Amino acid sequence: MSISTPTQSGAETTPPVDEEQRLRELGYQPVLARRMGGFGNFAISFSVISILSGCMTLYGFGMSTGGPAVMLWGWAGVGLFVLCVGMALAEVTSAYPTSGALYYMADRLGGRKWGWYTGWLNLLGLLGAIAGIDYGAALFTGALMNLQWGFTPTPGKTMIIFVCILLLHAVLNLFGVRLVSVLNSISVWWHLVGVAVIVAVLAIVPSHHQSPSFVFTEFVNDTGWHNPLYVAAIGLLLAQYTFCGYDASAHLSEETSNASVTAAKGIVRAIWVSWVAGFVLLAGLTFAIQDYAGTQNSATGVPPAQILIDALGTSGATAMLLIVIAAQLFCGNAEVAAASRMVFAFSRDNALPGSALWHKVSSRTQTPVNAVWLSVVIAGVLALPSLYSATAYGAVTAINVIGITPAYAIPIFLKLRSGDRFERGPWHLGRWSKPIGWIAVVWVAIVTVLFLLPQSSPVTVDSMNYASIALVAVLVLATVWWFVARRSYSTPSAYGNAREQAEIEEGIV
Repeated sequence: MSISTPTQSGAETTPPVDEEQRLRELGYQPVLARRMGGFGNFAISFSVISILSGCMTLYGFGMSTGGPAVMLWGWAGVGLFVLCVGMALAEVTSAYPTSGALYYMADRLGGRKWGWYTGWLNLLGLLGAIAGIDYGAALFTGALMNLQWGFTPTPGKTMIIFVCILLLHAVLNLFGVRLVSVLNSISVWWHLVGVAVIVAVLAIVPSHHQSPSFVFTEFVNDTGWHNPLYVAAIGLLLAQYTFCGYDASAHLSEETSNASVTAAKGIVRAIWVSWVAGFVLLAGLTFAIQDYAGTQNSATGVPPAQILIDALGTSGATAMLLIVIAAQLFCGNAEVAAASRMVFAFSRDNALPGSALWHKVSSRTQTPVNAVWLSVVIAGVLALPSLYSATAYGAVTAINVIGITPAYAIPIFLKLRSGDRFERGPWHLGRWSKPIGWIAVVWVAIVTVLFLLPQSSPVTVDSMNYASIALVAVLVLATVWWFVARRSYSTPSAYGNAREQAEIEEGIV
């Protein structure tokens, strides 16, 4: 990555930052255990992006919205723009390495209201991500059980699997950040080796493969819309949905050694490694399609599962699905860690109902236990409508992306607006800061519009894109609660000093 090489080299010559002292300078007393290294920090964002979760879950969407050509070339193009967003966000993370991440950056650079709305967008996006990831894992688990034992994955049974997965992730996160870090490190190699195994098997075993011209030029439009440019634009969302959650490195910065550098690097590395590995995975799947229409209408309800069945047979498909499901479980576990740290940080600044309860930290594990439980409970509630509507899973995904993605651009925009008043951290982009920053802001503005557009025609209750409703709901909720909590909400700069902040955290004042 030539753009950031000079920056990283420059960062390496900078003396290591005393992260505990830096956190106090930002207004917070250290209460979380700083037990995560640089690889672990990279691993959590890589695990949350999870190409084996996003690409596999959304592959059927891509088959209808542009088909192979848009999936492959769209992934390449979107990945480049997301890398710009990640680099620009990493630069701000280096200056403000706190668990609050995006909202704290926005608060410091733009003021309380900027921080407030960024926080609510980010928080509901993270909670929606847990619901979307773990429900997707439940769907794949149901498909595997259907394949292996003839299990019928009804909405009720899928919900039971989903709740079990949520409970598993809650328990794993209660053991402390060291276990989370170990699991995420395993997750990196599981994803990379898993992609290599799936692609290699799909390349070797099937006797028939699609031609390169099909994989890279075939355009498929099953959306009902007639404008190919519109359909291609909608098709870009497969990649954009997947490239989500890399702010996890920032949310875990208070638990990361040398976070001013390693958290920034973690964001950037997670994106470019996912970019390369995801392209290989999508290409491998697409070359192995045996029956396009049959794959789209798979009885399993999961098109990639049908590709594996057609290409490898039942036994081979079962083995590959186990790889995918394990990756999804790693992904969901990492997302619970990131979301719970956001709950902890936002309640630490008195932004949530019952804030005093949610920012308590276990003296034994130095983990925000209540924040972990709140995160999984809300994620469970968000997915409940899937019991009654097949479109609910799409609505949950909409809450995720429409919350998180705009929140990425806000601190970047405010940094650009601040000009020379922004005091950069040890990891920075140098002379590339402004051009990359503006590319990031413009790209996020474009994809936010794409998120809101109807994805199929005619638009009905079942086919409607609920992202617009999700966005309005988030903004209304944030606005209503602002009038309730605006007197109590504030980052430490408004409290005056770290000692007073510590007293507030302990409930003394």
